[in-house]
Amino acid sequence: MSDVERIVIVGASLAGAKAAETLRSEGFTGQVVLIGTEPELPYERPPLSKDVLLGKKEPITAQVHDQQWYEDNNVELRLGTTVEAIDPAAHTVTLPDGSTLGFDRLLLATGSRVRKLDVPGADLAGIRYLRTAAESATLLEAFAAKPRVVVVGAGWIGLEVTAAAREHGCEVTVIEPQSTALAGVLGEQVGGYYADLHKRHGVEFKFGTNVEGFTGADGQVNGVQTTEGVVPADLVVVGVGVQPNVELAKNAGIEVATPENGGGVVTGADLKTSATDVYAAGDIARWSHPSLGRPLRVEHWSNAKDSGAVAAKAMLGQDASHDAVPYFFTDMYDLGMEYVGDVPRGTSYHVVVRGEPATNEYQAFWLDEGEHVLAAMHVNVWDSLDALRKLAASDAPVDPAKLADSSVSLEEL
Repeated sequence: MSDVERIVIVGASLAGAKAAETLRSEGFTGQVVLIGTEPELPYERPPLSKDVLLGKKEPITAQVHDQQWYEDNNVELRLGTTVEAIDPAAHTVTLPDGSTLGFDRLLLATGSRVRKLDVPGADLAGIRYLRTAAESATLLEAFAAKPRVVVVGAGWIGLEVTAAAREHGCEVTVIEPQSTALAGVLGEQVGGYYADLHKRHGVEFKFGTNVEGFTGADGQVNGVQTTEGVVPADLVVVGVGVQPNVELAKNAGIEVATPENGGGVVTGADLKTSATDVYAAGDIARWSHPSLGRPLRVEHWSNAKDSGAVAAKAMLGQDASHDAVPYFFTDMYDLGMEYVGDVPRGTSYHVVVRGEPATNEYQAFWLDEGEHVLAAMHVNVWDSLDALRKLAASDAPVDPAKLADSSVSLEEL
């Protein structure tokens, strides 16, 4: 290697692009190489299941930066390129042609991939997943024909796709093994509010139902075989979660958490991995959260944006710590939601609701047994996010009765 420092970022993702941006804004003058598997410039994923899928915005609007920005900031892009291996001891990455690229510091921002169903008929045409810009464009085109759509999974992606399909005039049935929508992330009570929202927009749900396979004719899907019978379909969209792309790190001997412990590349609060000069950001990072006092891995937009910047500062030797309160948002029909905080799996909690869910204007709070706010959410109450964030970050217990009382300001609590 030359005397010029080189930072290599594996993953031309939002986290990777934000890291490159921060390196330059913080004054790093060495080489920055951004390597990504997809051919597109780094982009943000939330619009793919929202405005882009609704046809309201073009995919280019989801780009983090345009081509000119990378040229102006001397960031070398290697798109359509998958790193084959990392050698932490030699400080090199291996490229598809067998050549190696040296680094002084390395950021892993390899993101996640969709979980695919391994059932009979899973290879039929018309079975779609949504993770990439190309997949979003394909779905948008398919919705134009107003097919009978079956969505497998009533999680965030499944419900956002459902809303978009209904906006395009498609008939939609959602199949979900749990008792209601979003039960695993919001619980049955609040998840039920989202199910009711979609039902009011003409969506049919089949809860407590598992997919056993797909039926088809001439290679094209025409139905979903479930434990309750066959559901006719012209188009199927599967949204059953994602899994972090940790294989590159694991094969390099970098510490990775087991799936039972949430998966991800294990890091400290500064996002440094177990390997010297190697950091991780975005979906794959399982970091020690300074304020929450426990390991955390978050698969949402804000974490990718924030952690990319933190990792860049840490790589530059700054005293950087990833201490942001987890944040998530969604839009469906006329519902806009923002959520802050984190409810660890297996935690005993109860929900306090302020407002009336049937009006699509309310707030919800997840409290532990000590009446501490673990997480908070608003639906169409747009002036409340700062207060919700403070409550979710606070160690002080709250009075549930006052929390539910709209006449008591959240600032008082």
